[in-house]
Parts: sequence; structure tokens; C-alpha cells
Amino acid sequence: MNDVAEKYQNKILTIPNILSFFRLCLIPVIIWLYIEKQDYLWTLLILTLSGITDIVDGIIARKFNMISNFGKAFDPIADKLTQMAMLFCLVSRFPYMAIPLVLLVVKEVCTGITALISIKRTSTVKGAVWHGKLTTVSLYAMMAIHLIWYNIPHTISLILVGTCIGIMLMSFIMYSVQNIKAIKKGSFEK
Repeated sequence: MNDVAEKYQNKILTIPNILSFFRLCLIPVIIWLYIEKQDYLWTLLILTLSGITDIVDGIIARKFNMISNFGKAFDPIADKLTQMAMLFCLVSRFPYMAIPLVLLVVKEVCTGITALISIKRTSTVKGAVWHGKLTTVSLYAMMAIHLIWYNIPHTISLILVGTCIGIMLMSFIMYSVQNIKAIKKGSFEK
């Protein structure tokens, strides 16, 4: 680890973390635009802005060695709360969106608990891996399509939601296995 990376490892106030906080601040705006204003185009634009800040904060963190332990935990929290808020909004028009919403909550609570135990046992904070990023992309794509395509045919909607649920389940299993292995390894090292 170089000196710059080490400098930011335990910092909280970094540009990537400020961008994650900005994403949290966009959540009430997304809910207000969708529920109160029923302005789906603006909802999509703000959701897209949120997604762009997520990409930008990752690029900045890696390019300028601003990766922090706080950011590794805070960034996914901002992402998941945004996703949960948007799914909650979509339930009003698509009641079956409750399935990916509940799955997302269960997945995040379970993987969050096992990740915390893993951190405690191994003193290592792990970042997102490819299947977690795939889940994020599939969720955002599915939500965006439902925002753009107001009168989406029921069958197409169900296929999109089902595909997203499948990806979420795969990621849930893979994160659980990863965290359980880390917990077991950490137990043996003590």
C-alpha cells in the first residue's frame, strides 16, 4: 500500500464519501418525484444522476487512492437504500415489485451481518465483487425500464423482475459463501 492510499484508509471526509452522502440526499427527491409529482421522467433522471455519482465515486476512489474503510461500507449502504426506495415506489404501480424489495432487504441484512462478523474476525473490510455489481446494474436497468415504459406489458415486466430476482439470489448465495468462509478462516486463525 502506498502512502496516499494509507492516508485515506481511515478517513471519513473524502470526495467519494461526500458523493455517497449526496446519493443519500437524493432519495427523498426520488420518492417525492415518483409518489407526489408522478413525474417518472424526472424520477429517472435523478435516479440516473444517483447512479452516475456511484460510478464517479468509485473511479475517484481508485484513481486517487481515496479508498477508505468507511467508504467500503458507506457506499453500498447509499446504493441499497436508493434501490430500496425506488423499488418501494414501484410497488405502487407493480405490486409484485415487493418480491425483489423484500429479497433485497433480506439479502442486505443477512450479508451485512455476516460481513460484520467477518470484519470482526479477520480485521479486513472487503469491497464489492462482480456479482454484487451485476446485481446493482440489473436492479437499476429493471427499475429504469419500468420508469421509461409506463405501460410495459405484464409478461415483459415479469420476465425483467424474474431475471433480476435470479441475479439477486445468485449474488446472495455467493456473498454468503464468501463471508462464511472468511468467518471460518478467521476463527481458525485465532
